[in-house]
Amino acid sequence: IAQLANAPVLKSTRLPYLHYDYDRVFGACCENVIGYMPLPVGVAGPIIVDGKPYHIPMATTEGCLVASAMRGCKAINAGGGVVTVLTRDGMTRGPCVRFPYLKEAGEAKIWIDSDEGQEELKKQFNSTSRFARLQHVFTALAGTLLYIRFRTTTGDAMGMNMISKGTEHCLKYLSEYRFPQMEVIAVSGNFCTDKKSAAVNWINGRGKSVVAEAKIPADVVRKVLKSDVDALVELNISKNLIGSAMAGAIGGFNAHAANLVTAVFLATGQDPAQNVESSNCITLMHKDGDGDLRISVSMPSIEVGTIGGGTILDAQNSMLELLGVRGPHPTNPGENARQLAKIVASAVLAGELSLCSALAAGHLVQSH
Repeated sequence: IAQLANAPVLKSTRLPYLHYDYDRVFGACCENVIGYMPLPVGVAGPIIVDGKPYHIPMATTEGCLVASAMRGCKAINAGGGVVTVLTRDGMTRGPCVRFPYLKEAGEAKIWIDSDEGQEELKKQFNSTSRFARLQHVFTALAGTLLYIRFRTTTGDAMGMNMISKGTEHCLKYLSEYRFPQMEVIAVSGNFCTDKKSAAVNWINGRGKSVVAEAKIPADVVRKVLKSDVDALVELNISKNLIGSAMAGAIGGFNAHAANLVTAVFLATGQDPAQNVESSNCITLMHKDGDGDLRISVSMPSIEVGTIGGGTILDAQNSMLELLGVRGPHPTNPGENARQLAKIVASAVLAGELSLCSALAAGHLVQSH
């Protein structure tokens, strides 16, 4: 490659390649491999999440990001830690199919939407996997094009491979036994929606839907965050809510959720491109009856797994072990992945709290 690309730098040691377990990479994670890319990994925390402390690994090259998250963790712990609720768990795949005539497309939509259709597709889908379980099928019609959004649990895997397998099986069943005029355009018709900004993920969720909340005592806001409750509430409304609305944001009602999501994703072997929808977040703040700050982040589409993909690589796997969520859960499939999503949301909560405090106090540029 150094010769073909006329890039003698590849003959140097600046891109490391030695002492790496490539057996885990080949056929799984990367092709045309010439080395590996070292990234610094910092740790923020501990942060108390549902009564348990976690040290959160963050792979990043952005200065002050880990320090800012660390400050947020300190303030959150002073108020008792984070409380999380997981409201939904379901990865999606949205194929596109076509019919010769609108009447046929409409009949297919009506049947799939019916109780009979839902139950039959669940039976077909679930036969393809031990872990994937179809929850619901949602359809949308555009002319003679029918978009079918399959939502399913996927155990502790992020799940795109297993859900694609089940979806293909269902499409084959539909074309062979129900609607012989149906033509499959693509197993992914962008109705999923994967690695792109889309209102369907913001509204209906994708992957894990998590809400995380914390109470920050007013004196902690003053001493640790160098701000005050009223200033933070006003800034959050003006910036994260109104400012984002003025910009026409979809799921971007936050200060920098993507910063924390991406850093944790890189450290734990997640698909970094899925930070697009995983960073959907609305940050809310208000002053409670005691005069303290209540802050929450609602994140409807966190896409994570603790098996498969980059989680098989040793360094990333070790960071999952640090969090206590490595591999498949031994007794409750899916529990490790759900816990990782809660940890991601808690990290975002810490980052939102600290950055908004820096902005309210005018410290952002100074900190950098």
